[in-house]
Amino acid sequence: MSSIKLNFKIIIFGFIITFFSSFGQSFFIGLFNSNIRAELNITHGQFGSIYALATLLSSFSLIWIGKKIDDFKLINFSFFVIFLLFFSSIFFSLVDSIYFLFIGIFFLRLSGQGLMSHMATTSISRFFSLNRGKALSISWLGLSLAEFVLPITMIFFLSIYSWRSIWISIGLFIVLFLPILSFFTIRKITFQSRETVSENLKNKNIKNWKRKEILLDPKFYLISLVMLALPAINTGVFVYQSFILESKGWGDFVIAKSFMFYAILSVGTLFISGPLVDKYTSRKILPLMNIPSLIGMLILFYFDDHTSSYFVLGLMGISNGLANVLGSSTWAEIYGVKYIGSIKALTTSMMVFSTALGTAVFGMIIDMGYSIEVIAMISFLYIMVSNILIVIFRRKIEPVLLK
Repeated sequence: MSSIKLNFKIIIFGFIITFFSSFGQSFFIGLFNSNIRAELNITHGQFGSIYALATLLSSFSLIWIGKKIDDFKLINFSFFVIFLLFFSSIFFSLVDSIYFLFIGIFFLRLSGQGLMSHMATTSISRFFSLNRGKALSISWLGLSLAEFVLPITMIFFLSIYSWRSIWISIGLFIVLFLPILSFFTIRKITFQSRETVSENLKNKNIKNWKRKEILLDPKFYLISLVMLALPAINTGVFVYQSFILESKGWGDFVIAKSFMFYAILSVGTLFISGPLVDKYTSRKILPLMNIPSLIGMLILFYFDDHTSSYFVLGLMGISNGLANVLGSSTWAEIYGVKYIGSIKALTTSMMVFSTALGTAVFGMIIDMGYSIEVIAMISFLYIMVSNILIVIFRRKIEPVLLK
């Protein structure tokens, strides 16, 4: 099989897998927030606590399960993840108590946001060298497409069907389509079938770190501080979008419509960020990643008009487009690709953990009676501090070269 054909197939695989990861993403689950709370008679804070605890447990599970992508053939690992997502969707449709809600969210977060995203980005990061940034950009377009079409689509379906019926349909679609996709795209993928068999000059002298080694490396924590800001804040906004609508007095469909701006600008940024990463390296672009979200939080703090929602979500989309590429390419660029599966399992787990923390903190602040403006300012300060630190110590963020 030609290298070009193989590269194309794994990019298609990454694109579709990231699209389907949306079924475990906060922006998607948040669309069902009001329906679930009304049916189970729980508050914003109770939903947030359940969501956070389930997400937290899924992040710990991901550390061990995600590492297995280094040990098994990719297609076998993909079948496991696909059937887990199928089971999660069907189980979620049966939720009728807070206990089952906890279990349902745990499986969705683990299989969807966790393992599906992990599988797609690890595959791309490992099998591309010269064009890693561009390949990641294209694959993440799958999630951006989902963020563009699914919010409005689900709101339409919720006006016709019950939320349980929708989740059953999602499960059936997953099990009927994704196994076929995996078979025709990645069944021949191995570590040896990389973009370049002989490692290019950009990577051949870089030390390949093991997971236990990066835990002792200070720059790992410096980068993580920046990386974890966006998932924590985005998740809070997505999960509590109904609270934001109530607080600001916006119409029911304002945030759902704003997701189109989020998706469009995220996609536009993906087209730019991939080539920029390949040309300038991830570590040079990293300090710019959260600046748009920083501005977005200021807008959320100062403005109440419903049009500000489009600017907030749009700016968050720009940061998201940068983060989707940088969140995978940075680790491969600095720590090598030999053990990238176990490293990405850890970093993805940390990302999922940050979404749990963001959800819990947002929920507690809301239940304490504070406004969305307070949440926006706290988010602004966190981004500001992490950005200042990454700028001060940016010269420390370099790969270790072997002599």
